Amino acid sequence: MTTEHKSTVSLSGLAGQLPAMLPDLPSLLRGALGMTRRPDARESIGLVFQRVAERRPDRPFLRFEGDSISYGDANAQVNRYASVLAQRGVQTGDVVGILMKNRPEALLITLAAVKLGAAAGMLNHNQRGDVLAHSLGLIDSRILIVGEECEDALASIDPAALGTSPLRVGELDALAADADSANPAVTERLHARHTAYYIFTSGTTGLPKASRMTHFRWLKSMSGLGSLGVRLRRDDTLYCCLPLYHNNALTVALSSVLASGATLALGRKFSASGFWADAKRNGATAFIYIGEICRYLLNQPPRPDDHDNGIRLVVGNGLRPELWTEFTERFGIDRVAEFYGASECNIAFINALNQTHTAGVCPLSYAVVEYDQDTGKARRGADGRLRRVRTGEVGLLLAKVTDRAPFDGYTDPEATEAKLVRNGFADGDTWFDTGDLVRSQGYMHVAFVDRLGDTFRWKGENVATTEVEGALSAHDAISEAVVYGVEVPGADGRAGMAAVTLHPDAELDGVRLARDLFASLPPYAVPLFVRIVDELEHTSTFKSRKVELRDEGFSKTGDDPLYVLEGRSGGYRPAYDGYVEAVARGELPSTR
Repeated sequence: MTTEHKSTVSLSGLAGQLPAMLPDLPSLLRGALGMTRRPDARESIGLVFQRVAERRPDRPFLRFEGDSISYGDANAQVNRYASVLAQRGVQTGDVVGILMKNRPEALLITLAAVKLGAAAGMLNHNQRGDVLAHSLGLIDSRILIVGEECEDALASIDPAALGTSPLRVGELDALAADADSANPAVTERLHARHTAYYIFTSGTTGLPKASRMTHFRWLKSMSGLGSLGVRLRRDDTLYCCLPLYHNNALTVALSSVLASGATLALGRKFSASGFWADAKRNGATAFIYIGEICRYLLNQPPRPDDHDNGIRLVVGNGLRPELWTEFTERFGIDRVAEFYGASECNIAFINALNQTHTAGVCPLSYAVVEYDQDTGKARRGADGRLRRVRTGEVGLLLAKVTDRAPFDGYTDPEATEAKLVRNGFADGDTWFDTGDLVRSQGYMHVAFVDRLGDTFRWKGENVATTEVEGALSAHDAISEAVVYGVEVPGADGRAGMAAVTLHPDAELDGVRLARDLFASLPPYAVPLFVRIVDELEHTSTFKSRKVELRDEGFSKTGDDPLYVLEGRSGGYRPAYDGYVEAVARGELPSTR
């Protein structure tokens, strides 16, 4: 995602927002105090939740499709789930795999796992086959809980890959009906450094990586993003239709709600046409977004009651600068708490001071440095040290790894080490390479610009090119494939595009290719464009060729045949006028 917006932050602009923050002083003080906690503190997600439930048992905690459950009742049900899990052998240090779509039980089961000191393995319900089996293998769960709505995902893998018999939610509910509703004693003894859950993130290896999220990082989010940045009020309701396996939902939304004792409204899924109605049905005063959500809402036909939505605040990441003003003015949004973060990143930025076109401020140590465009790595000077860019310039974002900002890493030690930059500015220092380009805006503010490396972002999800290349190469007509992300004017992120060579005498069957790809990949990872080329380079300059292909995109393919994706049933067909515009409007491709 690129932008030429070159805004910087001014001291006068920051000062102008201070009076409006005076009512939020209690939240700001709580956040500042919370940022001083250390990983060895006896504090955890479950403890925070049950303390709020003890103080405000009758207040609504969770709303779903118009129904509500109070903090007290939710905590009792969480404890009953935890009792059943404990009877099944789950204890501190174990992993509870959760394969479910958005519904109240999914969140309550997650809280039950973390109350026991177990980690919740938040499986992506879009994954199928070998990819899902790989994810299950990474977390090695003591027990796998499956929602009935995910039976097709479960059926796509060899039962031997499960390692344990799955527990259906219906069975869990039946067992929990008579279980103990008291708080588990172990919750009081947990340290912040314990693993809370695993979020699956795509990397350059082509298969998902399990990013370890500690209670400490979640608690930092509650203080830094929730109390200092978002600053919900007690009577607020935050609407979230993002999947619970997405860090924006589980970390940012939940922590912001618990920081203030507010209410979380959970949407089953995102629907552009039904978004406002569902938010209003649940009494939402705020919602959490990724950039695509904002664009899809803007693409809906204007209505006279666009302002009459009850929303005063939005929090999320990826709101493009060119949409910012149009979005806030059309829907009457008073404040945008845009932030920057990543599943594995040890720091975060938050637009706490209500500036425009910024991912916000970060008080922790970071650096925006020069980078090599071909390799995507930080560039070192003649002295072997990194070079910071000037204010207003774009560079690679690095986050310093310290005791207060540790890098929790992945389940794979080699993948963990590959993300670290050592001896960057001084002997012995260590930095986490985010793989993201940002613009240094001054006064500790940055604006997100783009992602580097083989992974690109589409539909709010990270897409690993090598995973898609593997799926393409498995098709019997394709000999080799290279996958990359290309910009689509008017759309956020980068759409998938593949350059492929065909086997001799083979022809591309667009319908069958689409069917095969949808069977093995999540819908957001299926390429929109397929370019047929005569050959692909295999020299030391191959990555440069890949950069060249990406730069050529879908508009400079010369005489090469170009196919576009019409959807799951329509398949691939020769490119035609109007396709790109339809993609930007969110009309194509259909995944039905």
